[in-house]
Formats: sequence, C-alpha cells, structure tokens
Amino acid sequence: MPELQTAPTPSTPPPARLAGVDVSLHEFLMNGERGQPRYQPPPDLRLPEAVFPRYPAILATAAEDLETPPWTEPPARHWTVPQIYRGLRGWMFPYLRSRLLPGDFHPIIAYLFTEWKCNLECHYCWAFNNSVKGMTEPVARAALDWLADAGAGVLALMGGEPLLRPQFVHKVVDYASRRGLWVYLPTNGRLLRPEVTDWMGDAGVATINLAVDSVEIKPSLPKALAPIRKHFDYLMKRQHRYGFTVFFNINICRNNLQDVRELTEIAHANGISTDYHINESPMTAHGDFKHLQGNETYITRDDWPRVDETIDWIIEKNQSGYKMVDSVQRLRQMKRFMRGEQGVWPCRAGQNSLIVRVDGTLAPCFPLYSATQDWGAVGEQKFDTVALDAMKQTCSLTCFSTLNHNLAMAYDDARVIKYVLKQARHGFQGVTGSMDQS
Repeated sequence: MPELQTAPTPSTPPPARLAGVDVSLHEFLMNGERGQPRYQPPPDLRLPEAVFPRYPAILATAAEDLETPPWTEPPARHWTVPQIYRGLRGWMFPYLRSRLLPGDFHPIIAYLFTEWKCNLECHYCWAFNNSVKGMTEPVARAALDWLADAGAGVLALMGGEPLLRPQFVHKVVDYASRRGLWVYLPTNGRLLRPEVTDWMGDAGVATINLAVDSVEIKPSLPKALAPIRKHFDYLMKRQHRYGFTVFFNINICRNNLQDVRELTEIAHANGISTDYHINESPMTAHGDFKHLQGNETYITRDDWPRVDETIDWIIEKNQSGYKMVDSVQRLRQMKRFMRGEQGVWPCRAGQNSLIVRVDGTLAPCFPLYSATQDWGAVGEQKFDTVALDAMKQTCSLTCFSTLNHNLAMAYDDARVIKYVLKQARHGFQGVTGSMDQS
C-alpha cells in the first residue's frame, strides 16, 4: 500500500494527533450523529454468579504461595493439552474462520470496556473519566453472548482500571471463559490483591497484562512496580498453578528510559515477557484530558537519540532471547513512528478487532473511543469496510496499535506462507514468534 503522507511531530503535541494530519477527518469523527439510543438490553439480563473455587486443590496452596519467599529462578512452564487448546480456540480457530467464511466482519479480538475510570492518573493517559458509570451486568452479558456467537476468540477487558469492581470482573471473566473466550486482563496491579488473583485464575483468565512504567513511583508515572511488589510476587507463583501467563506492559516515555531497562531485566529474571509502547498523545480531542501542555512524559525531538538508544538496547535483548511480545521489526518501527514517518498501513480495526464501550456502543478501535460516529451497538454492528479503509489512509499515520499491526501481518498472504514454511523447516519449534522480516 503506498505511503500517501506522513504525520508531523511537533515539539508540542497538538490537542489531537489526528487533527494535526487531517482536520476535516477529525471533525467528521468527532461531530458525527451517532444518534442511536444508548444500548438497552433486557433489564433482567444478568451474569451468572461465578462459582468459586472451581479448583479447590489449587486454592489450598494460596497460603503457601503467599508466605514463602519469591522464587530466585522461575520454574519451566509445562503446558497441558487443555491450555494449548484454549490458545488455539482463542486465536487460531477464529483466524481460520475469518479466512474461510464470507463477509468482512469477523472479530478475532474484542476490547470490552468495563470501566472508563481509573484509580491512578498517569499524565500521558486520557483513557478515563471518573464521572462515567461502569458497564452494567445486562450490557456485559449481552456483549459477551453476541461476541461469542459472532465467532470472536479473544476478549480483552479494558478501562481505565478494570479491577475497580473486582467482583464484577470476576463474573465477566468466569462467564466469558465458559463461553469459550480467551480472556486478557490488563491492570496496574494496585487492586490485584492475592484473593483477586485467585478469583481471576480460578475463573479461567488466560493472561494478565501488568502495566508498569517505572520501578519507583514518579509523579507523572504512578504505575510503578514498587507499590505492587508483593502482589507481583504472588502473581508469579499463581500463574503456574492456574496456567495463565503474565507480562509487563511498558510505555516508553521521555522520563522513564532507565526504568524501561530495569523493568525489562526484572521481567527476564522472572521468566515473563515484556510488551512496549512508544508514548503517544491523544488521537482525538478529549475535553477532560488536562495534561497535554507541559507534559514531562511526552517525547520531544531532542529526546530522539536517547529513545533510539533505548530501543536499540531492547532489540539487543530481544535477539539474545528475552521474551517479548514485540518483534524486532516492530521495535524498529517505533523510531519511524516517533519521527512521524510511519506511513499508511493496512489496519484491521472494525473487521477483525473492535471495542465495546461501557454503554454497549461500538467503535473500531481504542483511539477512537471518544468519536461520535455511529458504528452500531452490541448485536447490530454498522462497520462499513469501504468507509473504514478510506479513513485509515489518514488515521493509520497517527496510530501505533501493536494488535492491529499483528492482525495486518496475519492477513498478508505472502507473509503468512513464508512464515509457515519457515516454521515447517524448523519442525514448528517456535523459531520465531512473529511474521516479521527481521
């Protein structure tokens, strides 16, 4: 696909990155006539009570794991047949279905925003408004049933902070996993008490994304490892009992570059993966976002050499065998994105990924949560592939969605064939975890 234009990278970010590239598209998205009534499922629709414990033998080891010191060396993972099948059911089967069945809308992953609130205030984050009510049980139940029936495989809970209501999320995880969804839970860890870890593991969560940006708390980066260290140590032990995985989600900012390295080493020492983002200002306007000006987390032109050095260090660790969600190619692309040189890419949002807002309305992707265009609601999606493709000629310039980049690679037939042949030559022993060209 040709690169039509590139996004500028001013030293002071615009109020909305998309407006800095195409004001008319930004106005179109933000001044639409969504118009449809708030989604109103039957008021008596409820999530079933989550049975706990489903696995009392595992729960019986909770006191032991809580009281014993952290492991100095993480034990090797041993995946059971049911755990392997759960992964295939979440990712591979929906992907194959999407390639075989007619039509353009085949969700593989859905982001369910149970909250638009947070217990912390990271200065780069616009993804919360503490006056917004969280998702109700009727909306959650209707959304989960619709997504499962539509063939979705992966459910990512989102916020804000999903664990603001841990009992509610326990029900969501339990019901979603019973419906066959592979459940992904991101959290800053502050509310991940030991009993909550057990609720999530027992309910069938597949992976927990622990969002940490620094080792010690910084005023602008409160998502730190130090205040949750006991929760983290317990989580490390329980993942092996229940069979879920854990990884660090780290946002690369101008004021945490040394922390990025330290967190990478801590993850490696604990045998878990890391996932990296390059700090971004909001794509669209957010009236309640108050940290746009004077934000010490935003990367400026003067910071590029230091950020480049950090990314190169991460690439070296990746190539030396550290577990990472990001491919080497993806890490290199961060440098281009930071400079506004990413170019157009074939995003799959609204086709194989989508978001469900707290009120049950839909949008193609997380950066467009606040857009007012009408993309439908649970049970009635209104995604128009032609219109989305036209929109993405511009908005993809300003977006660094790792998930949708990965989906884009999966729908590049030549790349998939090359990847499969490469795996076959090595006996499908996981010679590489991605389809990049590195």
